[in-house]
Amino acid sequence: MPTTVGRRADRLAPVRRATRGIDRRTVVRVGIVAAVAYAAWLAIGAFGRPYNFFDMKIYHGAVVWWASGHELYEFIAPTTTLGFTYPPFAALAMLPMAMLPIEAAGWINAAGSIAALAVILAALLRPIVDRLGWPLWYSVAIATPMATALEPVRETLGYGQVNLLLFALIMADLVGLRWRSRRGTHGRGTDGPFLRLLYSGSWAGMGIGLATAVKLTPALFIVYLLVTRQWRVAATAVGTIIGVTLGSFALVGTESRAYFGGVLWQTERVGAADMTPNQSLAGLLARLYDSIETPGLLWLAFSVLILAVGLSRAANARADGDELTAFTLVGLTANVISPISWSHHLVWVIPAVVVLADAAVRRREASRGLSVRTGPQSFGGPPGVSGLRPPIWYPTLTGLRHGVAALGLYLLFVISPIWPYEHKLPEVSHYQNGLFGALMENSLALALIVLVAALPWRPGAEPAFYPDRSARVTTAGRR
Repeated sequence: MPTTVGRRADRLAPVRRATRGIDRRTVVRVGIVAAVAYAAWLAIGAFGRPYNFFDMKIYHGAVVWWASGHELYEFIAPTTTLGFTYPPFAALAMLPMAMLPIEAAGWINAAGSIAALAVILAALLRPIVDRLGWPLWYSVAIATPMATALEPVRETLGYGQVNLLLFALIMADLVGLRWRSRRGTHGRGTDGPFLRLLYSGSWAGMGIGLATAVKLTPALFIVYLLVTRQWRVAATAVGTIIGVTLGSFALVGTESRAYFGGVLWQTERVGAADMTPNQSLAGLLARLYDSIETPGLLWLAFSVLILAVGLSRAANARADGDELTAFTLVGLTANVISPISWSHHLVWVIPAVVVLADAAVRRREASRGLSVRTGPQSFGGPPGVSGLRPPIWYPTLTGLRHGVAALGLYLLFVISPIWPYEHKLPEVSHYQNGLFGALMENSLALALIVLVAALPWRPGAEPAFYPDRSARVTTAGRR
């Protein structure tokens, strides 16, 4: 008669056979991913706000109102003064959710946004983890919950916003530019014209065009494409905008005329400039002046300056072979100069953190390579002296400031210190809590401005497609 131990061993045998091939390192990694996801959940609970799909309720209510035969832009959400502010093309894209309950629409949008975020992070991290030899799935599995804890991501998900979906469209063009730069190796072994078209990257620009057709701020990427003479990509973006806009006129002419003839210019529909979640330059200046309105001429002057700095630095980053940093600088610049940039719009801090962290790793890798050199003049040694090594602390400190900047930026947008110091005019002054309170209420806007001015780029990290030989020669000379 079998013993109790024997029967237990028989029951566990299938489990042992199923787990025999699982590497212990994989188990540890899965545990780390679970721990990071739990920590992100706690951070959202500690630093986030109560969310109830507030914006999604407006979108859902507007398309239900529209589908029932009313005028789209006459809709006003109950108990609010807010209506639908997106172009008719966005309304057409949202129209299918009129058939769903509001909660279902909100959760579907959240699931799609998280999936888009994971795809974005895979695209951002792929060149880095390939260089470092890390598993892509593991890196993305850790980065996704970490990014979800950031202020713009959790606000986007909680409010039912579309920022991550638009972010994904723009980053898809970055992937297209990568594939265009390597189109000589891609697509050779693919079957069918669709895969050849996909891997050629010739569609690059469509994502920016679609994103601009939904929200106007991505139009700055078209300006960047023109500044950097990426004529074909810019033409694709402009053609996409024209195509979907004309298509919207053909399908819903009344709504299109109402939007472009009036709604587009009614800036009061989105809220006052000085509201705390508006972390643009306009919001910063309005709060510094303790006024509901932004000082127009001062905002215009600083906006032109920041626009020039952001675009010139983006162009230099691209010329030095770092298209990701170029895109990041353009996105950050758009956040700064836009009259309204709610905290859920600031998704471009995600690639900014990635760029800073990778810059720290690259500098440390370079210093380690230098530390093992023993030839003449290694680490600045005098001619004829061999075997000279740098001090032991040198590789450790190299890249430290970029690493600290990446960590500080991440923590700033996780903690999001703007909310404890939120003030509303005219009841409460923005200086109610003194200078420190004013700095905290404007901290995200100040961080964006610093990033536009100082975000480093990584020469040769992600070279983009060069449209002609002269551009290649110029970049080669810079390197």
